[in-house]
Amino acid sequence: MKNSEVISAVVGGAFFAVPYLALSVPILPSLAIGATAFVAGELVFKKDTIISLKETNIDLYKTLERAKSQNKHILDMIPMIEDKDIQMNLNEINESVNKIIKTIEKNPEKEKKLKNFFDYYLPVTVKLVDRFDEIENQKLSSSDTKKFYTTTSKTISEINDVFKKFLNNLYEADMLDANVEMKVLNSMLKSDGLDKNSLKVEEDKYE
Repeated sequence: MKNSEVISAVVGGAFFAVPYLALSVPILPSLAIGATAFVAGELVFKKDTIISLKETNIDLYKTLERAKSQNKHILDMIPMIEDKDIQMNLNEINESVNKIIKTIEKNPEKEKKLKNFFDYYLPVTVKLVDRFDEIENQKLSSSDTKKFYTTTSKTISEINDVFKKFLNNLYEADMLDANVEMKVLNSMLKSDGLDKNSLKVEEDKYE
């Protein structure tokens, strides 16, 4: 966990504990206050991380800038491609890459989960798109050309799926943490008699 997340967690915990423990505010409003404080802390501290990325990790900054340029090239090439299936996949690829870049900007430590994404997969995709556009513009009609079109379309579709998996991998830990937090929340609700089943029993008593 980064320092910014630790500080945000401490702030959020304090804003939850004070209303709930000291002021006897019900648990749900207290949780809402704590969560709001945590999110606010994340925005404040991560803003500094984004601004200082060029100074703190120049190699990653250059990598992301290069990726932005490559992704823009993919976006610019979409109208040049005549094949509708390839256009569709390239649009989705562009969206995935854009989300990946923004995620890494906010969470630089997640770059290690991408392995060869920036150094291999993205540059190769750009080369493949350029090569397809060049050959498509020649209006060739040989059997080899048709085979090339089919193979390229299939490959770009597979790349689309792979890029979505890269994006999903960036959030695996976050989803796991969220699941743990929800389990803790449900346990607290049950212990305080605030879960749905407990509330239903209380309602039945007065019917």
